[in-house]
Amino acid sequence: MDYNLVSGRNPIDHSFSKTSLSIAGIFLVIYLLWLNLVVGFRNDHLYFIIFLAVTYFASAVTRKFVLGFVFFWLFWIIYDSMRVYPNFMVNTIHIIEPYNLEKFLFPITVGNEILTPNEYFYAHPNKLSDFLSGVFYLTWVPLPMMYCLYLFFTDKEMLLKFSATFLFANFIGFAIYYLYPAAPPWYLANHGSSINFDIPGNAAQLLRFDTIIDYPLFSNMYNKNANVFAAIPSLHAAYPVVLLYFGLKKRHKWLSILFAIDVIGIWYAAVYSMHHYIIDVILGSFCAIIAIFVFDYVLMKTKIRTFIEKYAAFIA
Repeated sequence: MDYNLVSGRNPIDHSFSKTSLSIAGIFLVIYLLWLNLVVGFRNDHLYFIIFLAVTYFASAVTRKFVLGFVFFWLFWIIYDSMRVYPNFMVNTIHIIEPYNLEKFLFPITVGNEILTPNEYFYAHPNKLSDFLSGVFYLTWVPLPMMYCLYLFFTDKEMLLKFSATFLFANFIGFAIYYLYPAAPPWYLANHGSSINFDIPGNAAQLLRFDTIIDYPLFSNMYNKNANVFAAIPSLHAAYPVVLLYFGLKKRHKWLSILFAIDVIGIWYAAVYSMHHYIIDVILGSFCAIIAIFVFDYVLMKTKIRTFIEKYAAFIA
């Protein structure tokens, strides 16, 4: 390592720290203005800002951590900001159409009645599925984040590629949310075809997991959901597909097996818990596949590749 012989300080670290205050200051001013003037400031925003500030200034390593996870922070900020102009204000909400399509494509005949897979699972619950669906549904963001933490210490360029693809898959999903607002299966089961914008999020059959652990985990999570009409596509189904692709790309044998199990588990849980139809899961998976193809095989052949490489060197 090349140190300055007079000051004894690393010139790279020194120049890096000189820009820290200005970068953080610009971000903080813009974000606070956005929150106060547009989104509306909440306690979780304060916790988010404190976390980023403390992590950013704690040390050179933690500062690089914040910069390395920049695409995840952007994901959170954009997702949170979608409450400003919900998708149901843009296009017609679809409640019956997804249900009828699901019943047509994936019918389950019980006696003289045709059920959707959601309705079949609702009528035939079991404790093992109750538990496993809750466990798998808890992995949708933590598992990608943990893999990113591993990549942060082992391959920062791959970290940026993975998190950028993750963000791109969300962009595709968010666009479809606004083009085709759709109610989840639990909404139709509980409220019929009438449209009510004041209904909060619902944990649906994940409440059975809450009963097993004797704690309102999913209940608390879904009560804070600002928009229930965003069932198509299932981004829960997209995230593990991106994760599996990069696990295979890095040739992580055992991690890839774990990621493949997570794909199947989340897909099953999405339908079993009545949060998504199978068509939602399929479309969510397509979001991941499209994001992977466009980013890895199109965008990475442009100047974006140079940007990723330089940014990876900057946080190395």
